Amino acid sequence: MIIILKQHADQQAVKDLCKELEGRGLSIHESQGAETHILGLVGDTKSIAESWLRASPVVEDVRRVSEPYKKANRKFHPEDTVVDVSGVKVGGGSFAVIAGPCSVESESQIETVAAAVQTAGAKLLRGGAFKPRTSPYSFQGMRAEGLELLRHARAKTGMPIVTEIMNTEHLPLFADVDLIQVGARNMQNFELLKAVGQSGRPVLLKRGLSATLEELVMSAEYIMAEGNDQVILCERGIRTFEPSMRNTLDISAVPMLKKMTHLPVVIDPSHAAGIAWMVEPLAAAAVAAGADGLMVEVHNDPARALCDGAQSLTPAQFSALMDKLRPLVSLMGKTLD
Repeated sequence: MIIILKQHADQQAVKDLCKELEGRGLSIHESQGAETHILGLVGDTKSIAESWLRASPVVEDVRRVSEPYKKANRKFHPEDTVVDVSGVKVGGGSFAVIAGPCSVESESQIETVAAAVQTAGAKLLRGGAFKPRTSPYSFQGMRAEGLELLRHARAKTGMPIVTEIMNTEHLPLFADVDLIQVGARNMQNFELLKAVGQSGRPVLLKRGLSATLEELVMSAEYIMAEGNDQVILCERGIRTFEPSMRNTLDISAVPMLKKMTHLPVVIDPSHAAGIAWMVEPLAAAAVAAGADGLMVEVHNDPARALCDGAQSLTPAQFSALMDKLRPLVSLMGKTLD
């Protein structure tokens, strides 16, 4: 249920109303924008009569929400959420590019790529330390050592780091990770979602390979229900019957998620197709669709990459991509630098 308050409502009367509602076992999600002041009621609202609420002198209107997600619902929070990742803004007109290798392979590799993507305009450095792989025989990351190398690269460049967590046992290792990524295969690992929610760290949540958009938003709701509203949604392609590419980028997810939720939405064009030459057109499509950022894989030597070399751009290719994206981002009314 949503309570829309009158403009210039008496603050003491609002506090009294909130206190009474909380006394009935409801939690209140308050959202105050430039022109709207909303109280979102979370809990069993069946016993709350709309006529009783409308009789309050501070209430403009009351609406019931049918969607199962509440905290992530745009109806509860009409204005876009801006996620702050150690000083880098994502959402609300700030277009952020996350770039780096699929996996951290060595100190020289991650530091070389970090310097290159930063020069090209990326604001956040990605790199996998723990890698979920389909085959148990594939390279699965440098693990704790990889995290340490990411920290070294951050110290040299000042770029916040983004890396994927695999399970709750690893959470202590991620205490100073700037943006914790929950990958597609863990989108519905609910215990992990609750744990990263409790961590208070910003979270990048990837859509599962066969997940609906509502399922993605409900997974975000798990994180937000723990008191963490710093969540970024990531569309990274879904599994379809089309065999010519790794996945099919659901570009329509961007405007639909923007309607459903107030959370920032970024696109991962690298995983979407799994083909390097497709990254540029898919990235441009993401900007045009209204995305709040991109996550691009960049490797200094893709032919020798230990993971996903076929979809990785070289630093020179990434720099050229950024040059092409800048006018598009500006045309969409967002800022890249």
